[in-house]
Amino acid sequence: MIFFKYDRRIFQNFDWTLCGLVMAICAIGVVNIYSTGFSLSDNQSPLYLKQLQWILFGLLLMMITFLIDYRAINQAAYMVYGISVLSLIAVALFGHTANGAQRWISFGFVLFQPSELMKVSIIIALARYFDDHKSNEPYLLRELFVPFMLVLLPCVLILKQPDLGTALMIVIVAASIVLFIGMNWKSIVITVVSVLVMLPVAWLFLKDYQKDRLLTFLAPEIDPLGTGYHIIQSMIAIGSGGFLGKGFLKGSQTQLKFLPEQQTDFVFSVFAEEWGFVGGLVLLMMFLSLIIWGFKIALHSKDLLGTIIAFGITALIAWEVLINMGMVLGLLPVVGIPLPFLSYGGSAIVSLLAAIGLLMNVSVRRFILQR
Repeated sequence: MIFFKYDRRIFQNFDWTLCGLVMAICAIGVVNIYSTGFSLSDNQSPLYLKQLQWILFGLLLMMITFLIDYRAINQAAYMVYGISVLSLIAVALFGHTANGAQRWISFGFVLFQPSELMKVSIIIALARYFDDHKSNEPYLLRELFVPFMLVLLPCVLILKQPDLGTALMIVIVAASIVLFIGMNWKSIVITVVSVLVMLPVAWLFLKDYQKDRLLTFLAPEIDPLGTGYHIIQSMIAIGSGGFLGKGFLKGSQTQLKFLPEQQTDFVFSVFAEEWGFVGGLVLLMMFLSLIIWGFKIALHSKDLLGTIIAFGITALIAWEVLINMGMVLGLLPVVGIPLPFLSYGGSAIVSLLAAIGLLMNVSVRRFILQR
């Protein structure tokens, strides 16, 4: 299959709305990360400059995944999935360790987190599988054995790192795709009951800090200076922003470093403290617009493959936004899910921008492909 064939309709129908929303959120993210590091004094490059470099690299990958026909990318879906799994195995064998977690591969001058790539790889792999195994009837549980194994293998490797949040995200996105494609209701009931029965068993396999996070979610005041510190400081920061916020670089929780992980997991708390309820609402509306636009692309795709790819990528962004914001507001347990395009992290932003390229790919080719 030809990977790229020039067609003026690709550029005539370029999705400026999707591209503009993503670029605007990325720009807000860079400014916000600048604020989190404003009072830092070290010999390393400022975090916002590193994030900007990652965004530029991500934009390059975005254009590549946009220009290559997604049907051609589909032919390499299992290969991409296999490379991602091998990368996770490499992490387990000789990965870089930081803060008690072994999640990165070191290339000397840069660290890469393969689990972020796996979030996108699993979407492509599942899209390939369901496109190859189309069904006019809802899928039975036994027909989902292969997708189940495709999800289980990376999740086991990611949980070993340990990284509960990323493993959970892969499961949620995969489940969303299966439910979207169609699953027999009896199979759904069996799956839900099985999960509920396994929850007490799963509790036994959680790390102590993971158990503490879940217990802290229920009552953060139990250990306000320990496991409950993160969420308490996050809620203080968000609440202190009030209606209009304290202003850029004027957030006390951020600048005085009361707020932990302020450039990653709790980056929204920084934004809300500085820009208040109004700023947070505007940002939320931007994310909502992006998510609605992504689902619209999925619904208007000319083939099942494009529909699944677009839906999966949009579901990934939607779930990460929902879980991260719920986490920093104290509505959900802290599980280490970044806020898309805002949280600091090279692997995450590059993988997401590559995924956006695929979403734009599906968007523009609905004007070219025939049903």
